[in-house]
Amino acid sequence: MSMMAGIQGQVLEVTVVGCQKLKDTEWFSRQDPYVVLEYSSTRHRTRTCTDGGKNAVFQEKFMFTMLEGLRDLKVAVWNSNTLSTDDLIGNATIKLQKALSEGYDDCTWTLQSKNGRYAGEVRLILHYAAAKKQNYGSAQLAPPYAPQVPHYSAPYSGPSLYPQVQYSQPQSAYPPASAYPHQPSAYPPPSASAYPPAPSAYPPGPSAYPPPPPSSTYPPQQSPYYPQGPYPGQYPPPPY
Repeated sequence: MSMMAGIQGQVLEVTVVGCQKLKDTEWFSRQDPYVVLEYSSTRHRTRTCTDGGKNAVFQEKFMFTMLEGLRDLKVAVWNSNTLSTDDLIGNATIKLQKALSEGYDDCTWTLQSKNGRYAGEVRLILHYAAAKKQNYGSAQLAPPYAPQVPHYSAPYSGPSLYPQVQYSQPQSAYPPASAYPHQPSAYPPPSASAYPPAPSAYPPGPSAYPPPPPSSTYPPQQSPYYPQGPYPGQYPPPPY
């Protein structure tokens, strides 16, 4: 199967990057270049690069529908004039073989003037996406690669490549608790109260004021300091 077979109806993408070293067709001012692409009856024109002079930048993309048997693209660079017809700076014929077979072509093409002289260069980027699909289709004719992988009927169960080291649990430096007889406690078990009730720091003393005796034990007595009455002026004097 040919890699370029079946281009009918496929899409070719062309990007006009720019021009350099163009022949100058102006005498008193800077020229204004633009690029024209032609494939069969389809033509596309870039914008005019005003005052582009000998080096013009475009960065414009165009699409072309491919026709079977037509694998050439024509390109022409013109100088735009206001008061007169445009001047042809140079043209070239682009071969599409590399783009159609590899899917991509980024190249600078030489322009020629009407007299066949060098007129500068134009850079185009061609992208043909259908080339990858065609390459994949032709690759299917080859038998698919199957890596030789050894098959095992059962998982590997042989001895380990590394010795099995068994670790024994180290013995305790102290014998178990049951090895010692039960020793009585050095202190008697505490009572319910941690401390016995302490006696009062001070014994109960006598009352500062003894309780008064019953009224029957102490009859009222006359005061030894004062004579008994009647006092003068208290009662009338007795008669003589």
